[in-house]
Amino acid sequence: MLALVGPAVAAGAIAVVVTLAIERFGGVVGGLLGTLPTTIVPAAVGIYALSADLESFRSSMAVIPVGMAVDGLFLVCWRVFPGWIGGSPKRQLAGTLVGALVVWAVLAAGAVGLIVLLRDAGIAPLWVGATAFVLLELGGVWACRAHIPAPSGTKRVSVVVLAVRGLLAGSAIAVAGGLAAWGGPMLAGMASVFPAIFLTTMVSVWWSQGRAVSLGAVGPMILGSGAVSAFALAAAWSIPAYGPTVGGVFAWFVASCGVTVPAWMWLRR
Repeated sequence: MLALVGPAVAAGAIAVVVTLAIERFGGVVGGLLGTLPTTIVPAAVGIYALSADLESFRSSMAVIPVGMAVDGLFLVCWRVFPGWIGGSPKRQLAGTLVGALVVWAVLAAGAVGLIVLLRDAGIAPLWVGATAFVLLELGGVWACRAHIPAPSGTKRVSVVVLAVRGLLAGSAIAVAGGLAAWGGPMLAGMASVFPAIFLTTMVSVWWSQGRAVSLGAVGPMILGSGAVSAFALAAAWSIPAYGPTVGGVFAWFVASCGVTVPAWMWLRR
């Protein structure tokens, strides 16, 4: 139980800390800051503590880049669906919320099935994860080349929304750790990247700041999400080799310096 509660509380606290990034710094900077490897760090530690063996842990880490690719498509829905739905802003928000969650659930289930089929065919899950990471970054570059305006917000997100966001993120991490112990590595990896932060960010920022602020963050968030995938791929090796603390810090620096910093430099240009 402690192995579940600790990472869940840490994840919830991290989610609350980063929730104001888009509002305060705008979509580009806030989008990248919001996708730094944060909640995935305690998730990886929790999954490692509860995994039955090394192979199960690495399989869970390999699924995370696939889940992040699905999360990227979840974010694309927030750019595309409002124009399809039309009507009032409230109708657009409600329709996009439901539609994006349905898309995520269908794609997540399909992704897990695909990974299982590929694994049975002799293709290692880490190779599948590496491929998903590359595709996500290419998709992020494409999404950012559209030059969607990314203004900063002028109002504060309510304390209630902050609390809900932290609760959602912490719950997703707790479920991921539980699935690692009782539900299998594939489900654990996918649950750990449930778009709790993306979901609450899009809803809360749209609700309090308007559609333009949340829309402008979509491209940078997709591009920056590659840092989470890079962390998972690095952690699959570094955490078993050096332990949760040193291995987690090492993987965090690999992901941040290898994805977030180059993405920031490119977007500034």
